[in-house]
Amino acid sequence: MKKLFTLLVVLNTFLSLQAQEKDEKFIRTLFDEALERGESYSMLHYLTKNIGGRLSGSPQAAAAVEWTRQQMMSYGFDTVFLQPVMVPHWVRGAQEKGRIVGSQKRGSFDVPVTALGNSVGTGPEGVAAEVIEVQDFQKLAELGKDQITGKIVFFNRPMDPKLMDTFSAYGGAASQRGSGPSEAAKYGAIGVIVRSLSSFKDDVLHTGSTNYALNIPKIPAVAISAKNADMLSAMLKEEPNLRFYFETHCKMLEDVLSYNVVGEIHGKVHPDEIIAVGGHLDSWDLSEGAHDDGAGCVQSIEVLRLFKALNYQPQRTIRAVMFMNEENGLRGGRKYAELAGENKEKHVAALESDRGGFLPVGFGISGTKAQQDKMLSWQPLFAPYGLYQFKRGGGGADISPLRTQDVPTIGYLPDGQRYFKIHHTAIDNFEAVNQRELEMGAAAMAAMIYLIDQYGL
Repeated sequence: MKKLFTLLVVLNTFLSLQAQEKDEKFIRTLFDEALERGESYSMLHYLTKNIGGRLSGSPQAAAAVEWTRQQMMSYGFDTVFLQPVMVPHWVRGAQEKGRIVGSQKRGSFDVPVTALGNSVGTGPEGVAAEVIEVQDFQKLAELGKDQITGKIVFFNRPMDPKLMDTFSAYGGAASQRGSGPSEAAKYGAIGVIVRSLSSFKDDVLHTGSTNYALNIPKIPAVAISAKNADMLSAMLKEEPNLRFYFETHCKMLEDVLSYNVVGEIHGKVHPDEIIAVGGHLDSWDLSEGAHDDGAGCVQSIEVLRLFKALNYQPQRTIRAVMFMNEENGLRGGRKYAELAGENKEKHVAALESDRGGFLPVGFGISGTKAQQDKMLSWQPLFAPYGLYQFKRGGGGADISPLRTQDVPTIGYLPDGQRYFKIHHTAIDNFEAVNQRELEMGAAAMAAMIYLIDQYGL
């Protein structure tokens, strides 16, 4: 009996080493194909330069849907289809104006501003009022209606520069943009200025979505750069009655029919089990939306293209999903999960790339402890390619609705130190993306999908 046990241990070890060698070899071929013949960068060039910014409901978003559909068909994916979804149609309108008015020390001068997504506009009359600076909602409540009514609230809470994880820093500051206008309106404010959510003190303006609460007046909201936020704060300390004027022409139109775009390679053993990989096709209108999230979209298409190029026939169905309307509504992600439930689809896992096309460093993993443990055990296979951050907890906004169906979600993690200089700005253009980093990311994502396909979760 002891000899039999020893023999089984030796056999199991041998088989494990064989499997490891097979996995190492295939992952190497994925990286070789992506780095020698990858197409994610050329796809991104077309998406950004020929189509450009793709705000939900816009003609550019519609063009991106059709281009993506045709691109996946050209690669010979087994199935390519559209999922209809109604999306918001917010338009920015004419160029915004901002101005400090009547400073006793500096006079009047222009300050660049950009409207927050979903914001109502001021119209040609604009809004002008004294400015009151706060860093959080608690301070708003302490000041109350007596001190806020009729004023412009200036939210000036910076992202915490001490946090190594820039996304945690972003999360710590984002509520003032997302909920600030409604919170300020509760106390009678007539407008809101928000410090741009940036890791850098520069002149770059960052837009992003605000979300109005029900039964509270909708007031116009703009962002100013981090550098000008510091200037305005310093001026308010010297002149507490300082006035600010801003003018915006944005408005929300009727919802528009749009689509998620889905491409598949069918599984040969478990075709009813789905592994989804995706990004969001929409972007803000200030730029070409290269890092956010053109990169994630072309990387996801590239995952399936890599498998086709290497003649890899997956055991499970691998699905690339281009979600619509992540930026100002999450309608595409919700519709995808809704249809998955209605159609009784079984998703084994979902992976999203929505942190830019920078150098890959790892994955954030959500699911049961056993599922997390399994994926964390694969980290050594990624070590030769510089991926070291395998951590518990992660996913992406578009795939988050799938969690209600107990689907493990995975977030692709690139190096995030530069992301919040570019995020939601006019400089998120093709030139900001490094070809090698983008293609390494696609290969890393493909490697993770391959391992899930081979071993399940």
